[in-house]
Formats: sequence, C-alpha cells, structure tokens
Amino acid sequence: MLKKLLSISAGLLLTVSVFAAQQWADNAPQRYIVKKGDTLWDISAKFLIKPWHWPEIWHLNQKVRNPHLIYPGDELVISGNGVTHGEGSFGPHIRETSLEDAVKPIPLSLIKQFLKNARVVDEDALRNAPHVVAIEESRLRGSAGQLVYIRGLDAMVGDKFAIVRPMGRYHDMPPEEEGQVRETYRQERDGRQGRQSILWRHGPQEWTFKGRVRFLGYEVLEFGTVQVTRVGNPSSALVTYSDFEVREGDYIMPLDATPYDDQFVPHPPAQAPDANMRVIAFTDALNAVGPLQVVALSRGSEDGVDNGTTYAIYTDGETVHDDTDYPKGKSRSFFHPRDSKVQLPPEFIGHVMVFRTFKRVSYGLVMDSVRPVHVGDFMHDPDSTP
Repeated sequence: MLKKLLSISAGLLLTVSVFAAQQWADNAPQRYIVKKGDTLWDISAKFLIKPWHWPEIWHLNQKVRNPHLIYPGDELVISGNGVTHGEGSFGPHIRETSLEDAVKPIPLSLIKQFLKNARVVDEDALRNAPHVVAIEESRLRGSAGQLVYIRGLDAMVGDKFAIVRPMGRYHDMPPEEEGQVRETYRQERDGRQGRQSILWRHGPQEWTFKGRVRFLGYEVLEFGTVQVTRVGNPSSALVTYSDFEVREGDYIMPLDATPYDDQFVPHPPAQAPDANMRVIAFTDALNAVGPLQVVALSRGSEDGVDNGTTYAIYTDGETVHDDTDYPKGKSRSFFHPRDSKVQLPPEFIGHVMVFRTFKRVSYGLVMDSVRPVHVGDFMHDPDSTP
C-alpha cells in the first residue's frame, strides 16, 4: 500500500513538473521586479503561455508579510516549477503597504463603472422597487442637494438607497432548428413610459414549440444615492450624489450589500461551459469589440461562473457549399442538399476574464484577441479546443 502511495505521489510530482515546463512563456524572465501599473494578468503572461494557470505555479513565501498579494517593488523569481517572492521582496528596508497598493488582476480603470454602477437584477427586484414620483418645486429633473418624492418605500429616516435606471433585459430562446444552441438577446428599453413597458411580460410568448424562453435578468445602471428625510407614502429623500439628473420613474433599490471584488485571480473554469454560454451584449453600441473592452456573457453564478474565471472565445464556423462534389445547379446538389453543405470548425477569437458575476449573467473583460469579438461568439475551456 505504501509503495502504491509513493508511486502515485511521484506520478503527481512528475505531472506538475511536466505541466510547469510546458507552460513557461518564451523568454520568461528568471527574475522580475513588479512595477507600478502592472496587472496580475500582465505579470502572469510574462511567465506563462497560459496566464490563467498562475495560481498553479504561484508559490507563497512565508517570509513575506502579505504572501497572497503582490506589490510594486516585489521581486518575483522562478524557483523550481513555480514562481515565488525573491529576497528583494523582504530585504532590510521598511515598507508600508495597504490593500489599495496591491497589484490588481486587470486594469480596474477600464471596468470601474461596471464594478460600481452596473447590476443585473431578477424580476422581483424591479417589479417591487419603489420609484420617484416627483421632484421638489415641481422640477422635471433633480440633482444632488434636492429632494425627491418616492412612492412605495419602506424605510426609516436616515436610511440610504441607490437610484437606478433600467437599461435593458436579457433572455434566451430555443433555437430555430433542432441541435443548434439557444439564441440569447438583450432588449433595449423601447422608449415607452411606465413600469409595465419594462417588466418581462409572462404569457404565451414565453413558450414555443421548441421549448421555454428563459429570462436572465434586468440590467440596471446605479447612478446616484438618496437619504430618507421623511417617511410616508410618498417618502421624501435628499439626493446626496448623482452622476446625472434624476427624473420621475427612476427606481430606488438597496445599496449593493456585496462589495465588488478587485483582488480576484485569473484561473481556468471549474467546469467546462455549455454550448449556450455566449457573448450577449457589448457595453457600448458597437458591432464588435477587441482587447480591454467589456462584454456581457449569458451565464452566471447559477452556472458555476465566478470572478477570475477565464474562457477562450470562439466563433461558430460558417456553413459552406461543396462545389466540387455538389456543383450548384446540378441534380446531385438539388437531391442531396444536406450532403452538399459543410460546417466549418469554430475559429478561435481570444480570451475573456470574468470580473463581475450575477445569478444568470456575468461581465467579462476581453484580455486578448486575434480578431473582433461579436455578439453570439461562444465560450470554451481555454485548455482545450472545440
């Protein structure tokens, strides 16, 4: 039994060694001094071909005061099959550091508004949300320092809330043809006023002969805060902060109780994504995006997605006609339409790292790409090919 355990252990060590040897990037430095402005992804890419495997080769050094964090000035050294803090990280100098100084996983300046201002909420959150019915002195718009009147708010004087505005809603539908993936959509607000024009309408449109339509969530923009000054129905509240003007019909929601995560680490997915995990929207009105731009993905925490998860992005291969064996206009092509068509394999686009996760939707940052990312491109395990 002992001999068997030793054999297994040796095999595991060999596997780790072989894995590490295969993962080192070309010209990976033996030593690297962390610089201000570096991100964890940048540092990982200096050492590894696949930066999302950083947790597997990052060895913590017990001499370092905060071994889980990396700071500008730290020395990173290839040691054995991994990377660790070098002696330069804890030499005879005194350095005061804080969590804010630690190297971030990706450029947070690019995703700040999506960490703090964007949310994807479920049906009840919007269906039951209190709303602004008027602004002091019968104004059409309100700003910081002005009172707003809120209907349906259950609160106490002094309570603080977020002001949000719905931007769209996500849902996916069964495919037109059997065997294809589900089609995911982001519906913009249609311009009509009133809560009912925004809410997902349950009814016959949720069912098709192919299956059920799946509602994924409402995307809302948090753009300000209010503090209750008088309770009642309506209640009065002072706008304490606002990125732009408040208007009638804006909704009031609890402040986000879950602080955004800015210290996540890139890692491969715990489980391979299903074929229906797709890019469903861009944050800007663009037809395609590239590196360091934000995309919305059609899967979330309910599907095992967490912050730091890295996926490979692929686009479906085109369907082409085989003109050699099935010339167009000939009987062979006419009587064998299925055989005359060829489905090309998927094409690699790039990598995306998830930085904000909701129940059924997540936001990711495109880390690299060899061609533009389009809505409908799908996610795949970055360590294999579809």
